[in-house]
Amino acid sequence: MSRIGQAPIAVPSGVDVTINGNTVTVKGKLGELTQELEGGITAKMEDNVIVVERPSEAKDHKAKHGLYRALINNMVVGVSEGFSHTLELIGVGYRASNQGQVLDLSLGYSHNFLFGIPSEVKVETTMEKGKAPTVTLTSHDKQLLGAITAKIRSLRKPEPYKGKGVKFKGEVIRRKAGKSAAK
Repeated sequence: MSRIGQAPIAVPSGVDVTINGNTVTVKGKLGELTQELEGGITAKMEDNVIVVERPSEAKDHKAKHGLYRALINNMVVGVSEGFSHTLELIGVGYRASNQGQVLDLSLGYSHNFLFGIPSEVKVETTMEKGKAPTVTLTSHDKQLLGAITAKIRSLRKPEPYKGKGVKFKGEVIRRKAGKSAAK
């Protein structure tokens, strides 16, 4: 079993943490996030350190202990530093542009995808000659950011033969050999 739940969370300066019953609220320069703690898990604030505790050694309590510790840590890091994901569009004619919070993706289909981005997430697109178009998403909410990037990637997942599709920057696609010509 993981012992992540037992690690204390250091709260950097400029981050305000409020624990009210089973609700943890974290405020920082980038925004505010709230998390409900369930399953008997409790959080305590002592000397700019958050400690997450579980009521027993039951398997369910151990799992939720690590889960809520990781979620609270992501909230603290998110409101102080933020998170960023970069997607690359690999393929001939694949394009990306944005008008405010609306992302316009041309992914080789007969129509473009217009994807509305929530206000908590900042979107930026770059198209340079000779390089694949990129979409950079930045937010203080790691869960929301991951859900949005996964949805955009699901519009055209990278395929293993030519490697075309939407992929994360730095992601390695396992390539397959195509058909071999018959003699």
